Amino acid sequence: MRKGFTLLEVLIAAIILGAGLAGILVSMSQAQRLMLSQGDIETAQEVMDLGEMAYPLEEVKDEEDLDVRETRATELWDLVTDERMTSEQRDKFHGYTWERENIDKHPKDDDLKRMNGLYRVRITVTWGERGQGRGRKQQESYVALWRKPE
Repeated sequence: MRKGFTLLEVLIAAIILGAGLAGILVSMSQAQRLMLSQGDIETAQEVMDLGEMAYPLEEVKDEEDLDVRETRATELWDLVTDERMTSEQRDKFHGYTWERENIDKHPKDDDLKRMNGLYRVRITVTWGERGQGRGRKQQESYVALWRKPE
């Protein structure tokens, strides 16, 4: 009877162990990346709320007024409240912008009839600048519907 393992058995065991450890490391890296991006998404949602408070879609009277240029989050804050931003809030909102765009700027009459006079409006929050944070521009957006008041 022989005692111990052959070289081939040891190599196979090492390969299996290495593959398992590599899988664990990849999972941990992805979980960390997700945790870091979650804070960005929460801040983007706050900026979306600030933009909606500063430029409420319900108050728009004409489709020409649907577009709102890209606006920094700090400017939105100033439009919404008289309170001064703390340095922590300024750091948190730094690099975030909000924009509203009428997707149906030049609709054909047939398109408006088909959509019952509804206009699609894209609201977008952009953040991340080169040389800061993780260095990539990121966006979060959604589409809302608007109808001209009668």
